[in-house]
Amino acid sequence: MPTLLIVHHTPSPAMQEMLDAVRAGATDDAIEGVDVVTRPALVASAVDVLAADAFLLGTPANIGYMSGALKHFFDTVYYPCLDATMGRPYAVYVHGNNDTTGAVRAVESIATGLRWKRLREPVTVIGTPDAKDREACWELGATVAASLMPQ
Repeated sequence: MPTLLIVHHTPSPAMQEMLDAVRAGATDDAIEGVDVVTRPALVASAVDVLAADAFLLGTPANIGYMSGALKHFFDTVYYPCLDATMGRPYAVYVHGNNDTTGAVRAVESIATGLRWKRLREPVTVIGTPDAKDREACWELGATVAASLMPQ
């Protein structure tokens, strides 16, 4: 069964709302035959990445960059997963209080180094997530999971 790995750093209520929406989309009843695994960034390992067919990455924007937790995840899995995960799809969601540009750029830069393929434009939220933001996160989760459904 194909596996979607959601790796997240969720230190705030806003990030929790976004994670909940992403997970709800990824596990919607219309999506069949896809296993969804959720791991905090400080717990996710190379074993998780190697076992996954696609990745959904969630981070707050901290001082113009991704969270240290997500950076630690990338530092831990980069070399063990570099060749084995080439070409796998990924997507990202980011929350910021002022700006998310640097965090998105950082995640995309590392994903490019891993030779992962971006499946969708990032979902970015500034401030408190509203219904439209939660819907965008839900759609992100559903889209990535649906891309893995067996034909």
